[in-house]
Amino acid sequence: MTIPIYQTSTYAQAAPGVHKGYDYSRTDNPTRTALHEAVASLESARHALAFSSGLGAETTVLLSLKSGDHIVSARDVYGGTYRLFDRVFANFGLTFTFVETSDLKAVERAMTRRTKLLWIESPTNPLLKITDIKGASKIAHAHGARCVVDNTFASPFFQKPLELGADLTLHSTTKYIAGHADVVGGVVALNDSAWYEQLKFLQNAAGATPGPFDCFLTLRGLKTLAYRMQAHERNAMRVAQFLTGHPRVKRVYYPGLPSHPGYKLAARQMSGFSGMVSFEVKGGVREAKRVLRRLKLFKTAESLGGVESLVEMPAIMTHASIPREERLRAGLDDGLIRLSVGIEDGDDLLEDLARALRGTG
Repeated sequence: MTIPIYQTSTYAQAAPGVHKGYDYSRTDNPTRTALHEAVASLESARHALAFSSGLGAETTVLLSLKSGDHIVSARDVYGGTYRLFDRVFANFGLTFTFVETSDLKAVERAMTRRTKLLWIESPTNPLLKITDIKGASKIAHAHGARCVVDNTFASPFFQKPLELGADLTLHSTTKYIAGHADVVGGVVALNDSAWYEQLKFLQNAAGATPGPFDCFLTLRGLKTLAYRMQAHERNAMRVAQFLTGHPRVKRVYYPGLPSHPGYKLAARQMSGFSGMVSFEVKGGVREAKRVLRRLKLFKTAESLGGVESLVEMPAIMTHASIPREERLRAGLDDGLIRLSVGIEDGDDLLEDLARALRGTG
């Protein structure tokens, strides 16, 4: 009933060079194989590969490119992704153009004959913008490029990018998939067998592989994914509606609100709106910091997707590696607050926010 933890680094061979399916645990491990099969099933994919982190997964995807190749990326992306693009792979001859991928005309204009990947987050981190995955994938394919979707914020419970035309879907399994803030990991899922074999070779060669216990913890988290995601969404909707009507809140970002510009598209390509909410308070950065200090149930911390509620300020924390002018160009205000709404009692979460916003307690 529970996949064992194959806590071994190597395997006995039947004869020199003749193994029984496994030879060395950097290459593969039975616990990791079980995780591959589970994620591939969830994402409607033929193949999946688990990694030691989400950024390890991203790095391996980029290693499949060559110097001179071009990537069109969403402007509003996770700060670690931007850092990997701009401060690591740009040094190896890859070029990047950052655009509002929610505007398909902007995506079309950015494509060149050297473009090999269109990189999307939907919903984006942290402004929760929605991109038409089907439309964006068609543009990528028309230019001979592949479409990669970071599906971390939605999880495979609420969105399946491969069914919408994307070529590869990627997760930080640290977040919703594992769901308990006790393991770091990443995964990709895809249908292209040749690309899969290339990525598997690169993963083994570069070594961004997870340990068996990490895979075990991630598999354990997957067992409750459906129930957790429903609870996250239920609480997030209540939080977003509460913030929308609050006199001290200037702006709320949540794709489940009919006022969100991507609401209709999100409702069409997602089966739910997930558990992330961002908002801005009146009073700017100084007041935003005060709100974080007053919160009790929402703990100030980076990361997201665990059962406990977290709060952070992206400009200071998760997205600090993005230059300020680029953050502002993406619409990321210095005072933006990002909530990862957990599965605690909803009334308690609203009471915590109400107290923090009125400045008491």
